[in-house]
Amino acid sequence: MKQSLIIILLFPFLVFGQKFTSETSYIRFYSSAPIEDIEAINETAKSVIDLENGQFVFAVQIEDFQFDKSLMQEHFNENYLESDKYPKSTFKGKIVDWENKEGKQEVEVKGELSIHGVSKKVTLTGSIDVAASLVKIESVFTVKLEDYKVKIPKAVFYNIAEEVEVTVKFDYKPYLN
Repeated sequence: MKQSLIIILLFPFLVFGQKFTSETSYIRFYSSAPIEDIEAINETAKSVIDLENGQFVFAVQIEDFQFDKSLMQEHFNENYLESDKYPKSTFKGKIVDWENKEGKQEVEVKGELSIHGVSKKVTLTGSIDVAASLVKIESVFTVKLEDYKVKIPKAVFYNIAEEVEVTVKFDYKPYLN
């Protein structure tokens, strides 16, 4: 009984320094343009975070974004993000100036975002919520399509915004080797 109590009390400290892998993911992009709003959601992204050093990475399969209209999904994959040529988007970065402790806190992440075959250094803000056996990350940021060489044909210029809002949410569980 005494050993069980010690293990329970130390569990939060044992978890820190471990890697966590995404259990659930939610990535949404939203484009608000004069003629129409476009939204797509991807819930198949994968991510890993190491609380000991703040390293954070995620990968998203482009073709897994789901749209309300199948024609939008087809154009997104074939004409804009060319998912056959550039099948995934990735982010690799590190949480800076944060305290590795339980609770929710606002954080800044510096790293490299790769979309459409183009990688750019970015600084993102968001939150991390750490509990004994669960970590949650959330961020909302803007992506300029021209920065990633995503071309918008003049014929649909009023249908697609030049900047899109990206929402990222991951729930993690401890990574077990």
